Amino acid sequence: MQSYTIGQAARLLGVSPDTARRWADAGRVATHRDESGRRVIDGKSLAEFSVEIAQSDDDASYTSARNAFPGIVTAIRLGDVAAQVTIQAGPHRLVSLLTREAVEELGLEVGMQATARVKSTSVHIDRT
Repeated sequence: MQSYTIGQAARLLGVSPDTARRWADAGRVATHRDESGRRVIDGKSLAEFSVEIAQSDDDASYTSARNAFPGIVTAIRLGDVAAQVTIQAGPHRLVSLLTREAVEELGLEVGMQATARVKSTSVHIDRT
């Protein structure tokens, strides 16, 4: 089974390595030492913990779109009718096409926090 370092786990959970380390120190997720002496989390434990923290999210909004990418708005291109908004969410760059009116109603500006929500009937998964 694959194991993840604290840093890798933090990236997958969308938190800082310090937060992941504090959770491990508090016993919220089990760790062990690998052959190199690094503290790691086995994949199954990390998967279970990621579901646990997602379900306990008090800031969850009421939506059917479960794939949420909180990040920062890095670019907005306004046209007469349409707009393109780019959000950097950790290592993920998301680009959304929406109406200019929606951008204005949301008050979106470069540098502000925003969450991109993705809902799709077809999701492809690659093993990394």
